[in-house]
Amino acid sequence: MAAALEEDEIDNDDYYSLLNVRREATQDELKASYRRLCMLYHPDKHRDPELKRQAEQLFNLVHQAYEVLRDPQSRAIYDVYGKRGLEVEGWEVVERKRTPAEIREEYERLQREREERRLQQRTNPKGTISVGIDATDLFDAYEEDYEEISGGGGGGGLPHIEINRMHISQSIEAPLTTSDTAILSGSLSTHNGNGGGNINLALRRVTSAKGWGEVEFGAGDTHGPLFGLKIFRNLTSRCFTTAHCGMQFSSRGIRPGLTTMLARHLDKNTMGYLQWRWGTQSSMNTSIVRDTKSSHFTFAVQLGIPHTFIMMSYQYKFQDDDQTKIKGSVKSGFFGTVVEYGAETKISRHSVLGATVSVGVPQGVSLKIKLNRASQTYFFPIHLTDQLLPSAVFYATVGPLVFYLAIQRLVIRPYVRAQQEQEIEKQRESSASDIAKKKQEAEAAVLLMQESVRRIIEAEESRMGLIILNAWYGKFVTDNSRKHERARVIDVTVPLQCLVKDSKLILTEASKAGLPGFYDPGVGEEKSLKMLYQFRGVMHQVLCGDTEALRIPKQSHRIDNDS
Repeated sequence: MAAALEEDEIDNDDYYSLLNVRREATQDELKASYRRLCMLYHPDKHRDPELKRQAEQLFNLVHQAYEVLRDPQSRAIYDVYGKRGLEVEGWEVVERKRTPAEIREEYERLQREREERRLQQRTNPKGTISVGIDATDLFDAYEEDYEEISGGGGGGGLPHIEINRMHISQSIEAPLTTSDTAILSGSLSTHNGNGGGNINLALRRVTSAKGWGEVEFGAGDTHGPLFGLKIFRNLTSRCFTTAHCGMQFSSRGIRPGLTTMLARHLDKNTMGYLQWRWGTQSSMNTSIVRDTKSSHFTFAVQLGIPHTFIMMSYQYKFQDDDQTKIKGSVKSGFFGTVVEYGAETKISRHSVLGATVSVGVPQGVSLKIKLNRASQTYFFPIHLTDQLLPSAVFYATVGPLVFYLAIQRLVIRPYVRAQQEQEIEKQRESSASDIAKKKQEAEAAVLLMQESVRRIIEAEESRMGLIILNAWYGKFVTDNSRKHERARVIDVTVPLQCLVKDSKLILTEASKAGLPGFYDPGVGEEKSLKMLYQFRGVMHQVLCGDTEALRIPKQSHRIDNDS
C-alpha cells in the first residue's frame, strides 16, 4: 500500500512540471515538449567542457522524465506513487497494465508482506477522560443572596464548586493477522464517592469483504461477567446490518440483551437507520442522517422504556482552514425538552476544541467543553444551574467565546506559528543538500538557455511579440503584519522567456519549482510567480499561484501610467 512510501516522501522531481505539460498530456504533447528541451540541452551544442557537462546532466534528466511518461505502465505507477514507486522491486515480473487502478493492485501485492509487519506494531490507542463539575452554587448562591438582600438580610462566602464525577476509559487494538484483531479496553468511573470499573477483551475477525464478526468477554465490579457477540454484514452495495447480543451475569441472575440495526443508503449523502433493542431498556428507533460537505442533519424518533423522544439536529461546516462547525439540536420526550447549541474548531494540526450549551426542562443549564487531541478525548460537562436562569445561559454562551478568542490570540496563534516555523526550518535543513543541487541545476540551465533566449527575444521584437522584462518566483511578503518575515524569491526572467513560443507563454497546473531553470527558494512556504512583460508594445504585469495554470497574453492586465 501507499504507506510504504509515506516514510520516505517527499519527491522533488515533478516530471510533468519539468516537461511543462498537463498531467493528461497526450503522447504528441509529450514528444513535442521533449524535442524542444532536447534541442536546448543537447550536449553537442556546447563546446565549453563545463557547459557540456551541465548540458549532459540536464539532457539526461529530461530524457528520464520522457521515458517514464511515454510508457503507459511506468506513467501509471508514477501517477499513483511518484518517482519512488518506480524504485520498488518486482515490476519486471508484473504483467503490463494500462490503468492506475490495476497498477495499484499490483503494487499492493508487492507490498503485502511489509504491510503485515507494520500491522504487528500498530496498537491504535483510544482514550476518553471525562470530568463532571457541579457549579450550581455559582448561580444559585447569587439568586439566594439577591433574595436575602431584597428581604433585608445579608449573605457572604464564596460559591462552592466541586468535581462530582469522573470517567476514564482506554482501548488498544492489536492486529494478530491481516484479518484478526484483538481489542483490549477498560474503564473506571466514580460518582459522588461511589465508583467501579470493568475490563473487556474482544476478538474481531474479518470473514470476507462483506462482513466481520466479534466475540467479547468482560468483567467488572458493578455488573459482573459479560459475554457478547457482534456481527456486521453488507447485504447489498447500499444496505448493511449489524446484530449484537450479550448476556450479563450478576447476583440477580442472567440478563440477556439484543440489539439489531438495518441501514440503507437513501442517496449519495443520506443514510436511513432502523434499530430495535430488547433487554433492560427496550426500544425502537428510526433515524435519517444527511451528511454533505457543508452540513450535517439528523432526525430521529424513538419509542421505548424508559425513554421515548423525538430529536432533530443540524450542523453547518465552514469551508475554512480551521474546519469550524456550528450546531444546534432540539430533543423532546417524556424526560422533558432540551435545546443545545454550540461550535467547534480546529486549534492545531491534531486538536479540535468544542463547546456546547445545553438548556432544558427540568435539567437546567449546562456547559459542555470537549477537546479532541489525536485519538484522545477530554470532556468537561459543567452543570451550572437546575433552573432556567437567563444569567446562566448568557455566561455559558459568552464566557467560552471570550475565553477562546483571548487564548486564540495570546496562546494558540503564536504557538501554531512557532510550530510551523520549526517544521519549515526542519524541512529546509533536511532538504538543504537537495535544494543546493536543484539550485546548481537551475543556474546551469539558465546558462545553457542564454543563446536560445537571445534568438527568441530577437524574433519576438521583430513581430512586436511577447518579451519578459522581469520575473520572480518564490515567497513574497506584502502583508504589513508579516514584515518581520523575509522574502525568498529568485529571478526567473530567462527561464520564462525560454518557454515563449509564437508570442505565447503557457504554464500548466503544476508546481513551477520543477520548470527548467527554476528551483524551490522557500521549502514548505506558499509561493507565487510575479511577472512584468511587454506584449504588442504595451507593458503588463501578472501574479499567479505556484500551482495555478497561466496563459499569456490572455491572463493579464495593463499597467496604468500612474502606477
